[in-house]
Amino acid sequence: MRKYIYSCVLLFTLFACTKKAVVSPEINSRDISNVITQMTDVMIHDVTNPPLAARFFAYTCLAAHEVVALHDSKVPSMQGRLNEFPKIEKPSIAGEYSYPVAAVLAMYETAKKMQPSGKLLDALELKWIDSLQRNGFSKLVLDNSLRYAQAISAQILPYAKADRYNRISNYPRYTPLGTEGTWYPTPPGYFAPVEPYFNTIRPFTLDSAAQFKPVAPVAFSADQKSAFYTQMQEVYAQDLSREKLEIAAFWDCNPFALQDNGHLMVGMKKISPGAHWMGIAGIACAKSKASLAKTVQVYTTLAIGLMDGFYCCWDEKYRSNRIRPETAIRKYIDPKWKPFLQTPPFPEYLSGHSTISAVAAVILTHFFGEDFAYTDTVEERFGLKSRKFSSFQQAAEEAGISRLYGGIHFMDAITNGQKQGEKVGELVVGKLL
Repeated sequence: MRKYIYSCVLLFTLFACTKKAVVSPEINSRDISNVITQMTDVMIHDVTNPPLAARFFAYTCLAAHEVVALHDSKVPSMQGRLNEFPKIEKPSIAGEYSYPVAAVLAMYETAKKMQPSGKLLDALELKWIDSLQRNGFSKLVLDNSLRYAQAISAQILPYAKADRYNRISNYPRYTPLGTEGTWYPTPPGYFAPVEPYFNTIRPFTLDSAAQFKPVAPVAFSADQKSAFYTQMQEVYAQDLSREKLEIAAFWDCNPFALQDNGHLMVGMKKISPGAHWMGIAGIACAKSKASLAKTVQVYTTLAIGLMDGFYCCWDEKYRSNRIRPETAIRKYIDPKWKPFLQTPPFPEYLSGHSTISAVAAVILTHFFGEDFAYTDTVEERFGLKSRKFSSFQQAAEEAGISRLYGGIHFMDAITNGQKQGEKVGELVVGKLL
C-alpha cells in the first residue's frame, strides 16, 4: 500500500513538472510578416499612395523595434539615430508578459491608428491573440503584453504626428504648370498629383530633401535632333518581347491603376512599390530563418529607407516637373500611342520605383549578403507568376528597367533614380546599423 501511494505521488509530481515545463509557442518572423501583409491589404483597400504607404510601414515597424530594443542589448534604440526620435520609456507592467508578443501587438496598435481603415485590423489582432491563447499563452500574459504594446505605441504615435504630414491638407491645391514639357494628368483616371508637398515633412535620416539632389533631367525639347527626343524615341520604339512585358507587369505596383470593363472604370488591386519590397524582406527573413530581433531590424530599417527614398525622389519630381512619356509621345510622335502600363499620377523625373528599389537593395544586401538568391512570390496572390533573382541588386535593376518597358519613364529618370537610391540606402545603413 505504501509503495502504491509513493508511486501515485511520484506520478503526480512528474505530471506537475511536465505541466510547468510546457512553454508558450515561439513568436517568429512569420508573425511579423503577417502584420505587414495585413497592412498591405488595408492599403489596397484605401488606395494608399506609395510615399504614404512607406510612412505607415516605418512608424508601425518602429513600434515593434523599440519593444525589442528594450529587451535585447543587441538591438539598439533608434534614439540618437533618427531625427528628433525620443527616448522610449519602458512601460511598468505588474505581472508577467511576453515582449515578442508585445512587439507584434505594438505593430497592430500603431497601424490601427495610422491607417485610414485601420479598424479592419481589429479583428485580425483579436484572432491572433486567440490563437496564442489556444496554443499555450495564458490570458494574463496576453493581457499584460497588450498593455505593454499599447504603452509603446502611445509613445510612437506622437512622434509620427510631429513629422508634419498632417499639415499637408492645409496647403493650397497643387495646380499643374501647364507649360510645354511639364507634367499633366494622364488618362484614363486623370488623377490629381500625388503628394506634391511630401518634401515638407520630417525625414528619418536625411538632413533635407535635397541632400542627394540628382543632376538635372535631360532638358525638354521637341527638336527631333535633341537628347530629349531621342529618349522619347527609345520609349516609343521599344521592342516589347514577352519577357519584357512580364517584367513590366511584375513590377507595376501602381495602386491607381484602372480597368475599363465596358461600362465603368474599375480599380485593380495592386500594391505599392514599397509594399512589394517589404514582401521581399519577408521572403528573405523566412528563407534565412531570421530571429525575431533580426526580422524586426530588417523591416524597420527597410521601411525607414523607403520613406526617406520617397522623400528625396518626390522632392525632385515636383522640382523638375517633367512631362510623362505618354503625354509627350502622343503630342510629338504618335497621338494613338499607349504605354503598356498605366501612367501614375505624378511627374516623371525621378523614377520612384528605381529610387526606392536601389534603397532596398542596399539595405537588404547589408543584412543578407550580395549573393542572396530567392524567389519573389509577392505578386502571386495578384495573379502574376513568381520570379527568381540571384541578388537584391539584380531585382532592383530589373525593377528600374521595367519602367522603360512599361512606357512610363525615360531612361535618365531610371539611372539617376538608382544613383539617388543607392546614396539614401548607404546613409540609412550607416546611421542605423
